[in-house]
Parts: sequence; structure tokens; C-alpha cells
Amino acid sequence: MAQPLTSYTGKLDVDLGRKLQRLLEDRGWEFHEVPYARFAARKEKTNVVYYESQKLVVQGKGTQEFVEFILEPEILGQATIGYETVLNPDLLIPRLGVDESGKGDFFGPLCIAGVYVNETIVRGWQEAGIKDSKNITSDKRIAQLAELIRNTPGCVTSVVPIGNEAYNRLYAKMGSVNRVLAWGHARVIENLMNQRDRMNPLPEKAISDQFARDKKTVAGALMALGREIELVQRHKAEADLAVAAASILARHEFVSRLEKLGRQFGLTFPKGASAKVDEVAREFVKTQGADKLGQVAKIHFRTAYRAQGLPEPPKTEWRSSSVR
Repeated sequence: MAQPLTSYTGKLDVDLGRKLQRLLEDRGWEFHEVPYARFAARKEKTNVVYYESQKLVVQGKGTQEFVEFILEPEILGQATIGYETVLNPDLLIPRLGVDESGKGDFFGPLCIAGVYVNETIVRGWQEAGIKDSKNITSDKRIAQLAELIRNTPGCVTSVVPIGNEAYNRLYAKMGSVNRVLAWGHARVIENLMNQRDRMNPLPEKAISDQFARDKKTVAGALMALGREIELVQRHKAEADLAVAAASILARHEFVSRLEKLGRQFGLTFPKGASAKVDEVAREFVKTQGADKLGQVAKIHFRTAYRAQGLPEPPKTEWRSSSVR
């Protein structure tokens, strides 16, 4: 059975803060001074502090009751992020999250990252803005969050960047992006499990996005230590905080390495796959030569054929395994 919530942190705008203050005054809460707080109040087993920054902190044995019966229904009018952990205790279990960046980008490497989180880390990150990196449009913000993740006490991380030349060799050998991804995910999980002495408590599972139709693609690539932990693959795994954190680290590594490649060759390499990417690819081949394209790009992309003036391979029709 889940332990009752004993601490909660959230944000209230000024109007809701005043509404909460009036409600607590009307119900006989005892008010006292706290530095940088608009107000602080206590009653029985619960302490409430509302700071000038609009941050609300609730602590004590009565926190769950306060959130459930006062804050949510009378102030917020909805369930809050902080309370989700009471409704879903799995959000607090120690676990690994794994994600990648660069898979759909013609230029730049493929980067896979993994993150270990526990209950303390999850609670500390609830207001930090950590979410799927695809929903963060600013590279500067990605860098800030990556630094926060790496500097969080108790958090353990691993990043495996696969540079373009190594990626192209792996793809040629394995013949599938999914097999390359499976190897990268397995490598990250193994790297993290090699740091188990830094994890308290030990992770119960590893969570990643299900990028292959057959879950055995990743499971079969796991190495010795990775096979000791439960592997959970699911669609939209980035909704999990551990996977979201991994996506941020992977994206930061990808962006940093793409910028480094640009400085090396005196070009700005655009992200993704687009008409602009095609234009820069043609310029690169013209100025640097086709033989160097594999140093900066994933040469199995159709963009590589177009940049070199080569005929594109025929498209293969995707068929569901259920179709006969």
C-alpha cells in the first residue's frame, strides 16, 4: 500500500494565493513569519508556506488530506501533478529511463542516453520542467535541463553517442536502424547497471520507447547486466519522467555534436530532414566531396543519394505482419 503524501510542492498565481490565505484565516490556521514568504500557516500536523516566488510548499502528516480536501477542490479545482504520485505509486519506483536523439536527423550522430531516478529525484523534479525533449524548442533550455539532471544528487546517467562514421558502419553491418537503436539502448542499460553501487535503492525496471514492432529486438540485444533487470517497452514512453530526462540528455549531446561538426567543416548543419537539409547536403558534397559525406551524415537516407546526384532506391511498401 502506498505511503501517505507528506510533502507537496506546486505553484499558485497571486490571486489563488490570496484565496488560499483567506480560506486558511477563516478556518483558524495559525499564521507566522517565514523569510521570503507571502504567508505561512500551520494547523495540527500540516505546515503551509506560500513564497514571494509563487511557490507553494505543504509539509507534514496532514499533507495528503490538505491536498485532497482543500487545495484541489477549493483552490485549484483539479488534480495536481504532485498528487499523481499518490494515485500512481509506480511514478516513484527506482528505475532507469532510456531514449535517443538524432534518429530522424540526416546530419549528425545518433545519441542514446539513460537516467536512473528514485523517489527523491522524482519529487525534486516535479516543478523543474523536465519533459520529452521534443516538446522543448530551445536548445538553451535543453542545455539548462541537462545540467540540472547531471547535477541532481543520486541521479546516475550514461550517454552513448554513435558518431556518423561508426553509425554508417553499424548500419551497413546490421541493415536496420532498429537494430542499431537496440544495440545503443542495450549498451546504455549495461553502462548504467555497471554503476549500481551509486544507485539507492537499486532500479526495479528499465523503461524505453517501443520503436520496434517486436519487443525481442531490444531484449535480444541486452548484455549480461541488462538481462538482470525487467525491460519495459511502451509507446510514448517519454511521458515517464526518467525517459523524459534521458531524452533531454540525448538531445543535448546530439545538438552539441552537430554544432561541433559545423565548426569543423565551416557549415551550419540543419536538424531533421527537409528542403534546407537537401540544400546543405548538396553544398557539402560540392565543397568537401562525396567521400566525406559519411563523416557528417547518415548515408542510407535518401538525402544522401539526392546530394550526390544518384538515383534513389525504390521505396519498399510497408506491410503489417497481420497482412497475408
